[in-house]
Parts: sequence; C-alpha cells; structure tokens
Amino acid sequence: MAEKKILVIEDEEDIQSYMRTFFEDHGFKTLGAANGEEGFEIAKREVPDLITLDISMPEKSGIKTLRDLQQEPKTSKIPVLIVTGVSEELKTYIDHRKQIKPPAGYVFKPINTDELLETVKRLLA
Repeated sequence: MAEKKILVIEDEEDIQSYMRTFFEDHGFKTLGAANGEEGFEIAKREVPDLITLDISMPEKSGIKTLRDLQQEPKTSKIPVLIVTGVSEELKTYIDHRKQIKPPAGYVFKPINTDELLETVKRLLA
C-alpha cells in the first residue's frame, strides 16, 4: 500500500510540528500549513489523503477553509478531521450548518493520541 499523505492545517507551530511528527512516526507522509489559505492552496496542489484542520486560526477560519475544501472539485472528496480546542457546542454548530457538510470527524484538544490515530486510520480505511 502506498504511503498515505496527511495535510496538517494548524497555526500553532508546536502543535503542527507535534502532529506531523506523530503521523510520520506511524508511517504517514505529512504536509503542513500555518493557516487556512495556505492549507487550501496546498490541498489543491498536493491532494492529500486526509486533512486535519484547526478551527481557530488567523486570516481564514477553519470553517471557511472547510467550506472552500468542500466546494473545490480537487479537494471535495478528501476527508477532513477537525482538531480543535473549541467546545462541543461548535461541533453542533458546524454539523447543523446548511452551507457546509459536517466534517469526517472531530478530535478535541488536548489531543488524545490513541483517539487521533484510531480516527485517522478509520477515515483512511
């Protein structure tokens, strides 16, 4: 099986670095983006197998990025995993928006690595 590629869109450098190292240690190839705009451009160019997306970011929010990813033909089929420190209420809010489809899944910060890995493997299966 070819190595799966994960794009980590996360504005906090230490969290992005941690997640990329974690995924690489588990056999994935990773790409990183520090904001939604950069992440969207990388996703269109590289077409990763999975995208992890923070919600609270400067310049372009994760919700706007999710909408753009869903509307772009090159990226619309890529599963997006929301990784956020924002509350369960946000999940309810996103899941009930008419403009966007709910993401493939959620992992809440602080990150439980077992849950993260299990979710990623399920979404890539």
